Amino acid sequence: MARIKPFSAIRPSREKADKIAALPYDVYNRREAKREVERNPQSFLKIDRAETQLGDEVDTYAPEVYQKAHDTLWQMVEDGSFVKEEMDCYYIYELTMNGRTQTGLAACASIDDYEQGVIKKHENTRAEKERDRINHVDICNAQTGPIFLAYRSNPTINAVVDVVKKKESLYDFVSEDGIRHRVWVISEPAQIKTIEAAFASISEIYIADGHHRAASAVKVGQMRRKADADYTGEEEYNYFLSVLFPDEQLMIMDYNRVIRDLNGLSEAAFLNKVSEIFQVELLKEQSVKPGKKGEFSMYLAGNWYRCRIRPEDCSDDPVEGLDVSLLQKKLLAPVLGIADPKTDERIDFVGGIRGTQELERRCKEDCAAAFAMYPTSIQELFAVADAGLLMPPKSTWFEPKLRSGIFIHAL
Repeated sequence: MARIKPFSAIRPSREKADKIAALPYDVYNRREAKREVERNPQSFLKIDRAETQLGDEVDTYAPEVYQKAHDTLWQMVEDGSFVKEEMDCYYIYELTMNGRTQTGLAACASIDDYEQGVIKKHENTRAEKERDRINHVDICNAQTGPIFLAYRSNPTINAVVDVVKKKESLYDFVSEDGIRHRVWVISEPAQIKTIEAAFASISEIYIADGHHRAASAVKVGQMRRKADADYTGEEEYNYFLSVLFPDEQLMIMDYNRVIRDLNGLSEAAFLNKVSEIFQVELLKEQSVKPGKKGEFSMYLAGNWYRCRIRPEDCSDDPVEGLDVSLLQKKLLAPVLGIADPKTDERIDFVGGIRGTQELERRCKEDCAAAFAMYPTSIQELFAVADAGLLMPPKSTWFEPKLRSGIFIHAL
């Protein structure tokens, strides 16, 4: 059963929250991150990506980068930009995007639950990406970016959240991308006890986004256990910063594919190949997004086509039955020769937040074809994780993105 505990957050002062809160560190490349920090010197990116405060000649992963992150974080605590909560609390974190709201709980999850499979994964992680965040967490002595977790909706937790949301919020601001962020503090002991007990009755929690951050936080906890002969399991390093959302509140967007060349085929020959594999229909209407599972839209030579997966090709297997898996297995690998989409430079991935116009733009600029996918559902993600399997690369795109810097978990 899950141990999801309250914690004493380090969080922005009320008047600075909107300036400090930043998109996750991995949304930006180095140049973009530096430009953002120059534009907004209070942005949490100056901690999450501390190379932005150093010369371009300094390696992104140099020791002085992590030391700069540490020094900047704790200086901001000293000067009052961040405040430390006086007691362990849960925090309600609500995000509203395009009129749609999702509400989660900021809390700390157990590294033991992660290791024992109560917290389930659906992606592999890469050691080099983990190493960066291990150094960042360990040297800062804090977790600065929350892991995005999901669970099957629980009426007891929902009821407490609904009551607290009727009170005045701690933060309420709209970020520059138009997303509204609101935060409430749950500090009432009875409510805290109710939430903790409700999570203890939940047997599966899922990583929606943030696999590398989760793995890194767990490895820092393991390192500290080895170095601490007297550890009890209750030390803060045994837990990692998370925001947990009930499944019914989450929206997964499409994660689309663009292909740089047709593997030597002409456009007409390629269309014939696609038509042999899928049921293909030329689209004339303006709405080109696929309307249901089992179909995708293809942009080729200035035209959009609806492609339907044939019933005999569908599968009940949690991974093999995903639309992204069927596209890969039936078309991308055998026809286009893209055997490994993780490493093949002939394929690129475009988040659904960019719309189908971005797919058209890429085909006019540097690609030969594009595929607009129907979004993977949260239930499909759960099924893959429950089976102990892994999703294909770039299967899910979650929006809106959780901001870093609103909640910090000190170790």
